[in-house]
Amino acid sequence: MKKIPVPAAATAAVAALALTGGSVGPAGAAQSAAPTVATAEDPVTHRDNNRVPKGAEWTQHYFPSSDGSGTELHADVLLPERLPQGEKVPVILSVGAYFGHSGELTDEKWKKTGPSARFKDLVEGGDLFDRGYALVQVDLRGFGGSSGCLDYMGKGEQADVKAAIDWAAKQPWSTGKVGMYGKSYDATTALVGNNLDQDALKAVVAQEPVWDMYRLTRSNRVPKLGGVLAPNTYNQIAQLPPLPDDQERYKRNNRYELKHPECTAYNTDNNLKPDPEDPYWRQRDLAKQAKGSDTPLFFTQGFIESNTKPEAMQEYLAGHQGTERGWLGQWDHVRGNERTEDGRLQMGRAGWFKEVMSFYDQHLKGIAPTTDYPAFAVQDSTGAWRSQDTWPLSDRSADVVLRDGSYVDQGEPGDSANFLTWSEPVERDIRITRTPRIEMDTEGSGNVMVKLYDVAQDGSAVMFDEQVAIVDASGHVAMDLKSTDWRLKAGHSLAVEIGTVYDGAWIDTPTGDRIKVTDARLGLSVDDPSDDQATEGKRSPYLDTYVKVYTKKKLATQPPSFTVPSARD
Repeated sequence: MKKIPVPAAATAAVAALALTGGSVGPAGAAQSAAPTVATAEDPVTHRDNNRVPKGAEWTQHYFPSSDGSGTELHADVLLPERLPQGEKVPVILSVGAYFGHSGELTDEKWKKTGPSARFKDLVEGGDLFDRGYALVQVDLRGFGGSSGCLDYMGKGEQADVKAAIDWAAKQPWSTGKVGMYGKSYDATTALVGNNLDQDALKAVVAQEPVWDMYRLTRSNRVPKLGGVLAPNTYNQIAQLPPLPDDQERYKRNNRYELKHPECTAYNTDNNLKPDPEDPYWRQRDLAKQAKGSDTPLFFTQGFIESNTKPEAMQEYLAGHQGTERGWLGQWDHVRGNERTEDGRLQMGRAGWFKEVMSFYDQHLKGIAPTTDYPAFAVQDSTGAWRSQDTWPLSDRSADVVLRDGSYVDQGEPGDSANFLTWSEPVERDIRITRTPRIEMDTEGSGNVMVKLYDVAQDGSAVMFDEQVAIVDASGHVAMDLKSTDWRLKAGHSLAVEIGTVYDGAWIDTPTGDRIKVTDARLGLSVDDPSDDQATEGKRSPYLDTYVKVYTKKKLATQPPSFTVPSARD
């Protein structure tokens, strides 16, 4: 998902895109009269349109979606330049909302049309065309040059993904082997591709995807701020204009949303549905749909992500039966190759494109890797990286009993806003991993927030996991928190806070009720870090920012009432 920018950030983003992608100035206008807009039969290269990557030939194509709806999809195809007649190449496919010719999120004021540079980093970092790959970027319905109503990863967009895989595999220049690539929304369509069980799809690379669309929008019926804003953002992207020199067919498809206002109304209204069991959300539960899937999968996930959080990740991976590769750690919504302004890798680990291309070479070309990459490279909260064969991996799982208490659902911090349960200090370093789960009996109605804190010996506490839910007449709450990989150092305690929602990430409706909580149990999985197998990587720069923002100088103390399960016998 795209982050929702404030106006100043949006202005800066447009400026940055203009600097790095660039509008074409007078020099471009002074070039020869050679065609600058590609068709299906007439390719265009960088020499005639500098929006085309060097070493590539750009063509444009249209084909129907697979659901019989009449929706027409648009694709920008980039083939290695001067590919010999009859030679075939494997395809890297990305299907998404951000490939419109006028811009990804906003109108970027391009002077001429051309393929999106969204994955310029992959093209250059992966040396894509010299290595003999095609890159195909397909607009989902309602975006760019595709017709139809946007569908927020529903059956319509799933049909688009299926059609795109089939189309890319059947082209005369294609070997029939397709790998999907993406970050955020187009990483999520890559997960959809895996779920569809298409024979032509041989590998998926997904950076920071959404594992279940409902949990991006709501937490156990409590709306998320980002989820409330997201429909309007995608409605705006769907209505980005074509460029003056775009093909008439592209322009006609692009204007579909403007001629059909019901599309954006449908997208907005349906995203307000609170029940995760509503048919609208059930068809978007990608984690459940992954059961039995087996496409080789390489993904990244930040445990402390502010956007596409690690919710339903464990469920998705449990259902997926194929080869898995992952980078997991303490970062925000970033790409594997992304760097800070001072040049540090945002994830802290080098070699993203080298590993990605090795993964594609193996599964799309049958070339054995020359480097023995770990199946999973995982960074815990100390910034240390380790390798392991699978994720999640833990030594022991157990429930701990929390103390009874009550709070007032007042929607803001205060003396009656929550209560805490503390553990005994841990005797040695121990890592909390997998997906913690809490259950409790309740009296009253309103909202509940659960937070987990790593409490140092001086009383300072870092909040490292949280979740919220509606408290209703059923008298029982059961919910997963986010997946985590957080190390408690020797002498530290685990504190569990239960109370009202006072975090701006959610839009709750406080009831003012005093809610009583009894028989609360927290399910924990723990791992012993002493036997970690170290692998290459540095501390993520974002980890320091996160710790600074989410540290309380002094957490209210309570006599310890439980012991964190030991990872050792």
